[in-house]
Amino acid sequence: MNDGIGRDPEVLFERGVCWASGRSGVVNLVAAHKWFNLAALKGRADAISMRREVAEMMSDAEIATAQREARAWMTAH
Repeated sequence: MNDGIGRDPEVLFERGVCWASGRSGVVNLVAAHKWFNLAALKGRADAISMRREVAEMMSDAEIATAQREARAWMTAH
């Protein structure tokens, strides 16, 4: 399903903020990294620094998971 989110880097960035801050109910750094990565790929420049900040708190395995999830999302959308 294409819900239009893939075209809007602002929405992708906001999802990253929600997961990084816990506004979604729980902090999920893997999800935050994924959404910041997608926002950066769509041109949101400040998402790069946010992704880097989140990555500093993650293991290599968590980063790899986030990258896989971002690639899967891009393929599906």
